[in-house]
Amino acid sequence: MGDEIPIRTLRDYSKPSHEDYRNTIELPVWNNVVPLRSDTIRLVQNGCSFNGIRSEDPNQHLKDFLKLVDSLDLDGFITTWEDLTTRFLVKFFPPGRTTKLRNDIRMFQQHHEESLSEAWTRFKDLLQKVPHHGIDRWLQIQIFYDHVSFHLKYEIDRAAGGKLRNKSADEYWEIIENLALYDHEG
Repeated sequence: MGDEIPIRTLRDYSKPSHEDYRNTIELPVWNNVVPLRSDTIRLVQNGCSFNGIRSEDPNQHLKDFLKLVDSLDLDGFITTWEDLTTRFLVKFFPPGRTTKLRNDIRMFQQHHEESLSEAWTRFKDLLQKVPHHGIDRWLQIQIFYDHVSFHLKYEIDRAAGGKLRNKSADEYWEIIENLALYDHEG
């Protein structure tokens, strides 16, 4: 009854979600409030601006902003991170941008003479540009596998001990991660 998962519309899958944004730096509980003078605040405001131009990455800005805000005592100023990130992303990450980046993932192609490590890194970078892409892990693996050279498919299959269909998505992800790491180091 109360535990039911709400049905998502197609529009919901195009909307960015605040859940994908968390600060990875854990501040110590005993001293995470930093007093700031007004001139420091002005300095931060001037250096931490986002203009919404195409060359700016709203995801990276949000990560940087969260690091900064996590160190401040803003009691009473901001009610929830969910509201802040949702409003920010709705303004600067419109559905058209989501669609374009999701299509970039779906249309991924290994470049000529690109190594496994390079192709895998580039593919994962595409996934990170739009954390709310909504593409399941199994389909991510399938997209990558379908769009690399015959030679790389052979390497992946050999490392997996068989064809793509014989492993779970998480197992295949780990296999490709390890191959890419070995390829990069080798």
